Amino acid sequence: MTDHETNAAALPRLNEPAPDFTAETTVGRRSLEDFAGRWLVLFSHPADFTPVCTSELVSFARMHSRFQDIGCDLVGLSVDSRFAHIAWIRNIEEKFSVTVPFPIIEDVSMRVARAYGMVHSEASDTATVRATFVIDPEGILRAMLVYPMTTGRNVDEVLRLVQALQVSVSYRAATPEGWRPGRNVVATPPETVLEAAERVAEGGECRDWYYSERHLSTD
Repeated sequence: MTDHETNAAALPRLNEPAPDFTAETTVGRRSLEDFAGRWLVLFSHPADFTPVCTSELVSFARMHSRFQDIGCDLVGLSVDSRFAHIAWIRNIEEKFSVTVPFPIIEDVSMRVARAYGMVHSEASDTATVRATFVIDPEGILRAMLVYPMTTGRNVDEVLRLVQALQVSVSYRAATPEGWRPGRNVVATPPETVLEAAERVAEGGECRDWYYSERHLSTD
């Protein structure tokens, strides 16, 4: 086995239990179990006191209440120490007038980062890429996003992704491109010829047997 293969990131699998962790954070020790019963966005950043990472942390902090409103917690992570995290958070509060209310994991050993495949040898052997993991209340990994070090995430898209996943899990519905709360969802495709014919006969928002929109009632 080559060094490249040894260091290659091993991403966890969607729709399987997210890797467990217990780690020190800026608000004390936290584990995955602490977030049971709620949605969780776990996101990594390459390093503290860097411009792109700072812009992302500021945005996550400003949108924290919107994530809380949909029952979703936020947890950040980098391989820096929690003392560096604390200094960075204090600097952000001073320079951007933003309080970071969620924990940031200290992962100097890279144990959590490696469990989640956040360290990519092509980018760096000692820093995490911009990875985002969405975990449901049962601890199941529902989505992953990975960005290079040079490109910042869209935090509003992360929020939208969580909202879409909540609909898919709760109502067994699929969400079309750019879906937002209040818009129609799409029905899963028929699996037999008979079901396809019945779908077309329904009319309504059925464009064809394979594409049919539905209004989602949350009453």
